[in-house]
Amino acid sequence: MTMTERVRQILSWYESDNPGSKANLARILMHGRLGGTGRMVILPVDQGFEHGPARSFASNPPAYDPHYHFQLAIDAGLSAYASVLGMLEHGADRYAGQIPTILKMNSANSLSTNKDQAVTASVKDALRLGCAAIGFTIYPGSEDQYEMMEEIRELSAEAKSHGLAVVMWSYPRGGKLSKEGETAIDVTAYAAHMAALLGAHIIKVKPPTAHLEQAEAKTAYEKAKIDISTLSARISHVMQCCFGGKRIVVFSGGPAKDLTGIYDETRALRDGGANGSIIGRNTFTRPREEALKMLDAIIDIYKGKA
Repeated sequence: MTMTERVRQILSWYESDNPGSKANLARILMHGRLGGTGRMVILPVDQGFEHGPARSFASNPPAYDPHYHFQLAIDAGLSAYASVLGMLEHGADRYAGQIPTILKMNSANSLSTNKDQAVTASVKDALRLGCAAIGFTIYPGSEDQYEMMEEIRELSAEAKSHGLAVVMWSYPRGGKLSKEGETAIDVTAYAAHMAALLGAHIIKVKPPTAHLEQAEAKTAYEKAKIDISTLSARISHVMQCCFGGKRIVVFSGGPAKDLTGIYDETRALRDGGANGSIIGRNTFTRPREEALKMLDAIIDIYKGKA
């Protein structure tokens, strides 16, 4: 497929990057049914680490097999597949070259109370497995946030030096944040901005609510009359906070919800200018055919067909 002008424009925003990193970004942007549009849908499967195997896969037993997720992402025509070391290793040979992969390099688990993640893979692993990018989570607000930021600074520099792209999950939690504050519009926009400042090529955050967590931020939002009345308006503001819309931002699917809720949220993401969705639990917990129909509908929404 010939590179589109839209993808050329997006790549031009990453002015310091070498041809290798831009080529790997292009691999993701040009792949799948949304290839060339500047939009993307990514399948992330790190929930077995984060929540445990039964909580993640028991509702759809074929999903215990890592091959299931590779094949699902390929058959759905998705932009990329993101997962942890063991999952990618298990399908690396069989699915080599069939879909861009993102190696998630740190993980938490539900047995711990720490708001932190362990580094569980290396840049060499990503290169060995033929990945297009590395992925990494930071927790703005947590007591361990500065260590996580220092870790991704080093890993990001190494990855970029080898021509890989960098995807950053930026999930506020811990510290002084309330549970409601973790997805507040001011906090989500701040977290997305931090990921951009840390050098992420692709930023992943949760869809924000209209809650304003910080008193000082609330004053600023009200004084500037920033519209946060609808989800699409809030998405537009998050995009604005990522260098005036010149960074790729995708939004997580979040907790399980019905199809109407997923489709309505996707339309709001599209209308707010989001680059796409990175949707895991709402995909692989469903039976395969149901998941494929859902992903087909999501892609149609991003294409403006629904």
